[in-house]
Amino acid sequence: MLKLRMKLALFNLSSKLVFTLLFLILMPYLVERISLLQVDNELIQKREQVITLISKIGIEPFMTSDNGNVFGSYNILKEEFISLERIELKEDVNYIEVSQRLIEGEKITYRVLNYSFKIDGNTYLLEVGKSLSSILHTQENIKKVMLLFLVFIILITFLTDLQYTGRLLRPLDLITNKLKGISNPSIFDKSPVRTTTSDFHHLDDALIELMRHIDKLFQKEKEITVNISHELMTPISVLRSKLENLLIQRDIDAEISTKIEESLKTLHRLQSLVNSLLLIARIESQQYLREESFSVQEVLHEIITEINPIAEDAGIIINEDFENDFLIRKANRSLIFSMFYNVVNNAVKNTPPQSEVTVKTNLFENNFIATVTDTGKGMTEAQMSSLFSRFKTKPENNVESTGIGLAIAKSIADFHGIEILVNSDIMKGTSFSFRIPENS
Repeated sequence: MLKLRMKLALFNLSSKLVFTLLFLILMPYLVERISLLQVDNELIQKREQVITLISKIGIEPFMTSDNGNVFGSYNILKEEFISLERIELKEDVNYIEVSQRLIEGEKITYRVLNYSFKIDGNTYLLEVGKSLSSILHTQENIKKVMLLFLVFIILITFLTDLQYTGRLLRPLDLITNKLKGISNPSIFDKSPVRTTTSDFHHLDDALIELMRHIDKLFQKEKEITVNISHELMTPISVLRSKLENLLIQRDIDAEISTKIEESLKTLHRLQSLVNSLLLIARIESQQYLREESFSVQEVLHEIITEINPIAEDAGIIINEDFENDFLIRKANRSLIFSMFYNVVNNAVKNTPPQSEVTVKTNLFENNFIATVTDTGKGMTEAQMSSLFSRFKTKPENNVESTGIGLAIAKSIADFHGIEILVNSDIMKGTSFSFRIPENS
């Protein structure tokens, strides 16, 4: 996937290359026409210079050779010549042609200007010529210069286009950076992006307004969740108390006692669910303090020690592979404990007997990584897409689970700026990695 500025720069470059191709096709004709036009202008200038000189000093000095009717002159390389001849013509001539001339026994092709004029009743023919070989050499030089200039222009314009589009699209980068890593609309940077492009200005305003609207909806959702949870806690406590009082009566029937115990278990799961919803609401409302500093390895070891008896009963081994330790600062220890506990506990529950769960820590690219890997049945893409959604990851045949543990872990991670990465392969297992920035 290419960035927009690169696409714009490549489009500009491709358009220039198309133009260059057309120019290269037309260049031979253009260079030929330009060089011939230049040569013709030079021939005309030389003709005017000769006529001016004759008008000053007369025709006689040119007619002092052995043949008094002809004058000829050419340079040492025979690239140019001038001839003046007294001749009888029926009409005046003034044209340019390509013809051959015999000079010192050598035939040379010239582009020749023919011009006739009269002095004292005599007609004279002036010929000014330039060799085609020198003209072709000039054309080749012009082509080389034009090609070099064209390459230079394309390179300079590509770099300037890239620089300009970068500056032009910088507000868009700022807008997209504001959106990166936003897990809660309340932390979205609502300060307007400075730009002179109206489209970006409207986009930024629309996003700010959208985030404000979403934030209001989130706040309402949190308020509803908290209110409902609080309202549920009172009747749950009352029912639990009444059922426990019934259970301690001596003359209670055994069948009724069993039904009361089942009802108490249901109330316990309901109470756990309500407490979990309250926990998420409080985390998202940032009601918890982050003032503690502690060792991540110590927390993980404590969790493994607590879960080990359950794992041993299921025939599961929890391996500790702690390469590095990390002191996390400005955090809430109880929340971090809950985050890791939920994931390690899920790993043990989803791993078949006689298998292993590995908890590993290491440093990688200025980040501390804690990884929990199981050897369970893995997850499908559909399960991965809703992994951290509430009530959508409840394991099958597990009546004790509320299906909200990973949602709690994600809320705690977002609260502490921790990134969770998940990899899973069907029938091979799942790996949860917690990336904690080094400056935490």
